[in-house]
Amino acid sequence: MKPSILTHLAHAGRASAVDGGQPVNPPVVRASTVLFDSVAQMREMRSRRGSERLFTYGARGNPTAFALEDMVTELEAGYRTRLFPSGLAAAAMTLLAYLRPGQHVLLPDCVYEPVRKLAEGFLAQHGIAASFYAADGHDLQARLRRETRLVYVEAPGSLAYEMCDLPAIADIAHRHGALVAADNTWGSGLLYQPLALGADISLMAATKYLSGHSDVMMGTVCTLEAAWPALAAVADAFGISVSPDDAYLVQRGMRSLGARLSQHERSALAVAHWLRTRPEVAEVFCPALPGDPGHALWQRDCHGTNGLLSFALRAVAPDAAERFIDSLALFGIGASWGGFESLAVIADMRGARSVTDWSGRGQVIRLHIGLEDVDDLLADLARGFEVIGGGRVAGRALEARLDTA
Repeated sequence: MKPSILTHLAHAGRASAVDGGQPVNPPVVRASTVLFDSVAQMREMRSRRGSERLFTYGARGNPTAFALEDMVTELEAGYRTRLFPSGLAAAAMTLLAYLRPGQHVLLPDCVYEPVRKLAEGFLAQHGIAASFYAADGHDLQARLRRETRLVYVEAPGSLAYEMCDLPAIADIAHRHGALVAADNTWGSGLLYQPLALGADISLMAATKYLSGHSDVMMGTVCTLEAAWPALAAVADAFGISVSPDDAYLVQRGMRSLGARLSQHERSALAVAHWLRTRPEVAEVFCPALPGDPGHALWQRDCHGTNGLLSFALRAVAPDAAERFIDSLALFGIGASWGGFESLAVIADMRGARSVTDWSGRGQVIRLHIGLEDVDDLLADLARGFEVIGGGRVAGRALEARLDTA
């Protein structure tokens, strides 16, 4: 019987060329210059590094990074993986690897906002056109152009977690002659596997759940074999590499990925169901909830959910979302997610969507449910609703009292 991916995460990436015993985690190899036994060996190794992964210079990677690449490749069920300094860098290199001036990329309306800005700014300035299709993909066919070479997917989408039918999108794109790249940061390899669903390229912000501890920046791109050469060539040309210390931290975080996601899921679902009972909440965005527009696709394609969810407030004062978040004691206010801590931010849906009209909907708050006790989180959220409902709870002043309790 083939071991599950959870077992692989506990054992993968341990290969070592050192004689003797083997460490549980691979050693951190810090290196820029790599020495060879002879000029001939150096020449021979450099002649092969365009097609093989070899330790020849720090900018081409190091053994610690190679171990992490292998773990991600196994997690994503792909051919090979390249590491990048951030999730946005991974997305940018993906776009640059597969697009040329005069070509066109289709992006989902739910795409991560910095990728939207990258497309509308840098890509446009360099002659690469970008346009957007509905988050659920229903209008994709009509938006394809003769020059479309890449269809970008994010499922579930940022902020409102819309699901799309990735196999259907991949079929349309491939028949058109376009590649499919999927942002898999939400799915993290365990919950969603784009390459198995038809994508050619899968990218993740390892900053988030793969690391899991809010202390490292990194992005990953894993591809099928046919898509690999273009990505590798661009990464090499730009001298992209990551710190071995960062690679070690992400690999260490991945060991506990399954256990952490399981806890995030249990708590997030408890919060999501509770939010649906609140009179202040107009709607909850979480595809794992029955009744969510994407629930059937989530059931078919996903293997669980994580700590992310959003909710829209009913008609309230313009500053209600801000006052709600400011009143919370256990939820931090900050970018990113995927760490052990809970976070709350305002989601500006009107700025984040251009195909879907959000003007008639309420203010949206995005939550990341961390590893704290869920009853404590629910009590904190209840205090927030009391504040915007006219109560006089002092909000973040509670934090000092919690620290001394």
